[in-house]
Amino acid sequence: MQRRGFHRQFGNALRRTASACARTRRSGISSVTAGAVALVTGAALLTAYGSTATNSGPDVSLAGKSAESPPAGGYFSTVDVATHATVGAPAQGDNVNHGDLWPSCWAGDDNVYTAYGDGVGFDETFHDIGVARISGDPGGLRGEQLAEGDQVGKVWNADHTRKPTGMACVDGTLYLAVQDLALDFNDAPSATIAKSTDQGRTWSFDKTAPMFDKGAFTTVMFLDYGKDYAESPDGYVYAYGLDHNWRDSFNDRVPDPVDLYLARVPKDKVQDEDAWQFAGGTDGAGKPAWSDRIEDRKAVLHDDRRVYPDVFTDGRQENMTTLSQGGIVYNKGLDRYLYTSWTEYTFEFYESPTPWGPWKRTDSRDFGGYPWTHDKHGGYAATIPSKFISADGRSMWLQSNVCPCGGGFPENDHYAYTYSLRPLRLEPYEKTAPGNDRDPRRNLAAEDGTVGVERATHFGNPGHYNDGQMTGQSEDDWNDERKTASWWGYTWPRSYRMDKVVYTTGNMYEDGGWFEDLRVQVRKDHTWTDVTGLRVSPDYPGDGSAGPHKTYELSFDAAEGDGVRIIGAPGGTRTFTSIAELEVYYGQN
Repeated sequence: MQRRGFHRQFGNALRRTASACARTRRSGISSVTAGAVALVTGAALLTAYGSTATNSGPDVSLAGKSAESPPAGGYFSTVDVATHATVGAPAQGDNVNHGDLWPSCWAGDDNVYTAYGDGVGFDETFHDIGVARISGDPGGLRGEQLAEGDQVGKVWNADHTRKPTGMACVDGTLYLAVQDLALDFNDAPSATIAKSTDQGRTWSFDKTAPMFDKGAFTTVMFLDYGKDYAESPDGYVYAYGLDHNWRDSFNDRVPDPVDLYLARVPKDKVQDEDAWQFAGGTDGAGKPAWSDRIEDRKAVLHDDRRVYPDVFTDGRQENMTTLSQGGIVYNKGLDRYLYTSWTEYTFEFYESPTPWGPWKRTDSRDFGGYPWTHDKHGGYAATIPSKFISADGRSMWLQSNVCPCGGGFPENDHYAYTYSLRPLRLEPYEKTAPGNDRDPRRNLAAEDGTVGVERATHFGNPGHYNDGQMTGQSEDDWNDERKTASWWGYTWPRSYRMDKVVYTTGNMYEDGGWFEDLRVQVRKDHTWTDVTGLRVSPDYPGDGSAGPHKTYELSFDAAEGDGVRIIGAPGGTRTFTSIAELEVYYGQN
């Protein structure tokens, strides 16, 4: 049965050393100003996109939003992800090009099996693709080389290379999805699936033709259903796929991926393309309709939003779609499915109660324009290995990579060009009634569970505006983007009453650091809304005369919610704001 769809090419392992980096066209960092730009380092929690006044957040980084794109979800109250990788295999700091991508699965022997592209893996020889075993837990991970090169996959198209995109451990058998990726990373036409029955040392696959071709379902990501696929509810292996490319096609040679598709196959027939079934929509009860024709597939997630529509630095990537090769994992503790995607500068998170949806946006983390540093960086091919999810589902580790190319890290800096992890914590939303009484001395920003939310952080120090220090240090949200809104604030896993925030400005620069207008919003029932009765003392001028390290009190009619933020249009020619401290109180009025 012919299952080959549109043409797409997914390419070179070697150059994907620039992998998500494939940003060979990027030039240096824009000149923000002598003091503001030494490094572009920072991470930011974008709390969802929507209208400025009443929804989860403003469309500050979007060129447009389709009515069919997923809504912002309300399943989580707070999302807290580290600004940089903190552990790896081996531990960070050896500066060896171990490789990138690292899709993985958790096997019955309690090890993680994974595959990489463009690196030495855990021996001393460079391979465009390899397979490895990761043993231990974060902070004490060990890697062992298993197989590489022609043992694992085949290149089907000229001027392409092979890349791993997904892995599954099922009843003691390993499956690896391998894709053809163009040498410029801008199209992926073919993919196949290799199989190992001896714990990753030898692999078998059809060497006569790829399983998926012509760009249809050629970025294959297996659903991670826990240890040895034990959490699967039935006898199927599930896989998600993107068409045309593994991420936004920077030169638009093929369509950018805006649809995520779902397929299933009996556990014992994963390499039989005729046994695959594709989700073709849902019935009135929300159950998927399955078809053995790939042409009948319909997206389980459609998202045609675009981030970073306009950047300052010439040659940097902009206007990117948000669906990319990442990972989909079943979080047993939360009974939730999580999809971790990414763009050149952001992480993009989605969640769903079932494999087929409805999928909703959870959050976006903005790491700003290049260059990045060890203290603040995003990454590509983001996944959450199921082995490292806590029993309650709230704490986990996010794996992603940065290549020393195109501006991400300096040349020959392989800090996160390995199996690299950073902590991620998700708190499910619970509707609560405020329990705090009037107390003008109780700073709600110091409450347990507080998570900062900001447009971006230039230097990767979100803690700076919640540490009690009004002078001597500050953070700003310069991110190399012409943006229309900035914000600084907090979210909580419970609701509070509040009637005042105290904002102390940070450093000021010739090209930015201030708000042109300044408002306060409170989040309630997942919606950000402007407060009423806002009074600012002293008057906030809306220009550079706001001054460095100056304190403004913003009082308003008492409100209740599980989030608060100051928000407004960023000032200056580089459109950014700065902050030294933000406090929140109830009982001032």
